[in-house]
Amino acid sequence: MKKSSIIGVLILCFAFWGKAQVRNEIRVPDPEGYRTLKCDFHIHTVFSDGLVWPTVRVDEAYREGLDAIALTEHLEYRPHRQDIIASHNRSYEIAEKTARNNQVILIRGSEITRPMAPGHFNAIFLSDCDALEQKEYMDSFKAARRQNAFIFWNHPGWDRQQPDTTLWWNEHTRLYEEGYMQGIEVANGKKYSPEAQRWCMEKKLTMIGTSDIHQPIQTDIDFARGQHRTMTFVFVRERSAEGIREALLHRRTAVYMDEKVIAEEQWLKELFEKSIDIEDIKRNEKSIVITLKNNSDLTFHLKKTRHNPGLVYFREYTIQPQCRHRIEIRLENNLQGGDINFEITNLYAAPNKGLTYSYKV
Repeated sequence: MKKSSIIGVLILCFAFWGKAQVRNEIRVPDPEGYRTLKCDFHIHTVFSDGLVWPTVRVDEAYREGLDAIALTEHLEYRPHRQDIIASHNRSYEIAEKTARNNQVILIRGSEITRPMAPGHFNAIFLSDCDALEQKEYMDSFKAARRQNAFIFWNHPGWDRQQPDTTLWWNEHTRLYEEGYMQGIEVANGKKYSPEAQRWCMEKKLTMIGTSDIHQPIQTDIDFARGQHRTMTFVFVRERSAEGIREALLHRRTAVYMDEKVIAEEQWLKELFEKSIDIEDIKRNEKSIVITLKNNSDLTFHLKKTRHNPGLVYFREYTIQPQCRHRIEIRLENNLQGGDINFEITNLYAAPNKGLTYSYKV
C-alpha cells in the first residue's frame, strides 16, 4: 500500500474514534446544595451473560453523559464460563483504567442471582466480589454487608419470577428488617414497577433505576430518536464513589425512565423549579402571558386540575426540553390573578400519580 494511502486510512480511523468518543451531556439541574450525577448501577458484560467487553461499557457510558456505572456480573449465572474463566472481580479490573481515563466513576459490584424468593439483588461498593459466591443466599448477603455494600432488589416484578402478581415475600421482610436491603429497582430497562415505588415510600428505601443492559447499548436504545437508557439521578455532595454511596444511603435519588422521573416529592419539585426560568410576565385587564424557558433535557407534561373558573388556561400542555414557551391565561369574572393548578403527569410523586403543583399569577 502506498504511504499516502496508509496515512489516509489512519486519518479516517482517528476521525472515527474521535467521533465515537464525543460526550453527550444530559442537562439536569442540581438541587440546592447538591450536584446531580447520572448513574447506572446494573450492567452486564461477557463476564456473566452480557455480550460486550467491559471497556465497551465504559465507552458507552462516557458517550451518553453518565457519571458513574457499576458492572454487576451474575455470581451464579455465567454462560460464557467455558470461554472466559476468571474471578468475579475481573470485569471491574479490566474496565478500571478506561473509566479513570474517561472520568467515569466505576463501582465494583455483583448480582446475587437466586430464585424467588428472594430473587435477584445487586450489591455495589464491594471490595471483593468473589467473597459473595456462597451456597446459601444469606451467606452471600452477609459477605456483602461485611464489605459495607449498598444492596438493592432488582426487577421485583420480573415476570419470570413473579408472573402474575408482584409480591413482597417473607424473605424480603427478613432482608429488610436485618439491614440487608437498602433500595429497590423502581424501573428496570423499560419496565416501571409501581409496587416498588410504593414499597420504597412506605419503608424508606432508596429508589433505583437501571438499564440492566446485556447487549450493545444501541441495540436497545434508539439514540437517533432521542431515547436514553433508564438511569438513576443521584444528588451528591461530592463527585466520588463515596459521595454516591452517601447519597444512596440517604435516599437522595430520582429514577429517569423514558420521559418519566420518579422520586420523592421534594426532589421532583426541585428538578421542575430549577429547570424552568420565568423570563417575562405581561399583564393587561384580560390576560396574563408568561414566557418561560426550559433549560434542562427533561420534558414536563402538564394537566390542569381544579381551579378558579375565572382563570382560563390550558387543559394539557407539554414543556419541551431546551425550549422557550409562551403560555396565556385569560382573566374572566373581574379576576386580577390567582393560582394556576396542574399536575405534572410524568413526574411520579406516588405510584402512577403525577406531582401536583400551583403557580400564582
